[in-house]
Amino acid sequence: MKQMAGSAYARQALLPEGFRDGLAPEAEQEAALVRGLMDAFLSHGYDRVAPPLVEYEDSLLVGAGQTRAKQMFRLMDPDTQRMMAVRADMTIQMARLASTRLADAPRPLRLAYTGNVLRTKGSQLRPTRQFIQAGVELVGSSSLEAELEVIAVAVEALVASGITGVSVDLTVAPLVAMMCDQHKLSGDVRDDVMAALEAKDIGGLAVVPDANRGVFERLLSAAGPADKANEILAALQLKGGAGKLVARLCRLSDMIAERLPDVSLTIDPCESHGFEYKTGIGFALFARSAEGELGRGGRYMVSHPDGHEEEATGFSVYLDSLLKALPAAEKADHLFLPFGTKSSDGKELREKGWRTVQGLEAVADPVAEAKRLDCSHILLDERVRPV
Repeated sequence: MKQMAGSAYARQALLPEGFRDGLAPEAEQEAALVRGLMDAFLSHGYDRVAPPLVEYEDSLLVGAGQTRAKQMFRLMDPDTQRMMAVRADMTIQMARLASTRLADAPRPLRLAYTGNVLRTKGSQLRPTRQFIQAGVELVGSSSLEAELEVIAVAVEALVASGITGVSVDLTVAPLVAMMCDQHKLSGDVRDDVMAALEAKDIGGLAVVPDANRGVFERLLSAAGPADKANEILAALQLKGGAGKLVARLCRLSDMIAERLPDVSLTIDPCESHGFEYKTGIGFALFARSAEGELGRGGRYMVSHPDGHEEEATGFSVYLDSLLKALPAAEKADHLFLPFGTKSSDGKELREKGWRTVQGLEAVADPVAEAKRLDCSHILLDERVRPV
């Protein structure tokens, strides 16, 4: 019988790989972090929106959504027989709202969001497949101040959550492709160059003709502190779109240094993984207390149904990464109210901030009952006492 009971328990308790139950006190800590992040977003004039967990597949595959296609769960709508998908990233939904329901709203449009996302596979850095995403999107502004505002809001929100030692790493995902175009690198050579720069492999640049190799080698050496990186990038004297992008990056670096003097700023001009749909400057946020990145964002294009596009800048953070960077949650104090305690007394204690646990039946030893229920305090003789 015990073996059968154990087998039944295992069947009921077992969850699919990459999913977990959120229990106290971690679940409460996660909810508090969401509230704190949203308070920071809303304080800067971002309006909270809440799109559905499931949409028609083609709505989620517009523009940047194509990069998430393999991460989406699909299901059939029994009413319309159309294929639906579970969102794998909420940024895509913000773009949909901006281009449809909110297309006529004044620009720049400021949106804030939070919710669960679901992915078909976990990764080595994020093995969980369901997690909470929170972020902001600023739609309809091409100004450099848009990037500055989003980065400043992101840093402020993380600091308010208890993160210390925040650093920002700026990227320019389109830069390498622009330089390959300028130097007429195509086919396998182009792919090899982009892979070598992404992997920080200077030896992989041997495929570049001698006349052009030096500029790519200097580009690779630019990764590091912002001052050094901007100096190296400026010395490349890039023309056209690449030159304008580098100039924009340099100006943004100066603006961040002035507005966020306590933030460490680095630049990686060769980083593109995860920034594939970015059309300009991207960024990732790190902290001394975190093992990996805490969040990322950057500039991209919102596609409208009539074919025109508008620029947007956003940032998102995943709560599982944020939780790992913070001290472990501790269980809150609970106050046991023995059976027969007046309801007015309980109300008064809750108004003072106590979490009360009401005894539902008389017991011989109220203190033992408080301990059994894992309460830290008990109300005895109209006084709050530790147990």
